Amino acid sequence: MIVREEMRLVTGNSNRPLAEKIAAYLGEKLTDCTVTSFSDGEVFVQINENIRGADLFIIQPTNAPAENLMELLMLVEASRRASAMRITAVIPYYGYARADRKDRPRVAITAKLIANLITSVGADRIITMDLHASQIQGFFDLPHDHLYSSVVFDQYFHKMNLENLVVVSPDVGSIKMARATATALNGYLAIVDKRRPKANECEVLNLIGDVNGKNVLIRDDMVDTAGSICSAANFLKERGALDIYAACTHGVLSGEAIERISNSPIKKMIITDTIDHSRDSLPDNFKILTCSGLIAEAISRIFDEESVSSLFKGVPMPG
Repeated sequence: MIVREEMRLVTGNSNRPLAEKIAAYLGEKLTDCTVTSFSDGEVFVQINENIRGADLFIIQPTNAPAENLMELLMLVEASRRASAMRITAVIPYYGYARADRKDRPRVAITAKLIANLITSVGADRIITMDLHASQIQGFFDLPHDHLYSSVVFDQYFHKMNLENLVVVSPDVGSIKMARATATALNGYLAIVDKRRPKANECEVLNLIGDVNGKNVLIRDDMVDTAGSICSAANFLKERGALDIYAACTHGVLSGEAIERISNSPIKKMIITDTIDHSRDSLPDNFKILTCSGLIAEAISRIFDEESVSSLFKGVPMPG
């Protein structure tokens, strides 16, 4: 007789509100564990329940600070030593993804380094969402389920029923994502051609497409300092765009990002809860959509050995 393993959910301190929503969706509770730091800053992890033989899902985005990544690695290590049957690292936001290639001399390909660390510490499977570059999936020598937030965003914008819509890619790297969104929303596609003199600085150069007299949705995978997206919004407004919306999966929102967006022509900035902003006081023009249902469905299907790709059946995907 084969005894079915038990599903267990674990989280660190990176995004506990999201983990709690996922657990509630699945009708499960989060496994009790201690994740704290000593007075000198060293991370301490202890799982306080028996997880032997469990199908374990560790929900932990790896946004800054670096302790979030350390917590993930230590949770995987502790789970492996506690004899979990299978360990799946659920990483809604994969930090360091922008360092995915050697684009200048003597730089680290950190996205690959992080993949090596997660693999070597003992993870058996990976779940991510809207990676900055899809080829990062190939950095893992593990089964990898890559989720798309388009399901969440498209439902939201379908309800808004925006007319005369143009979906804009703020750079060449987001063209596939913007094209998929334009297809789903029956809109047109435009592309902002830009150059980046140095990191976190952007200079807009040209527009491929027409936004004059049209509502605009800027679609990207992340917003960090918001320099690029605000420059694009100003550029589009000067070329006759009407209402401008922006949808970015990962709201990193570092530096003066919130102030920049508030002072820009962006009418509504829509992000997901892959990064925790529950303690932040965001302006009224921000909207946070939860991706907990999508991630929970993926976890449920993996646990039941069902297809994850069927979640996106009939939905235009970047590719």
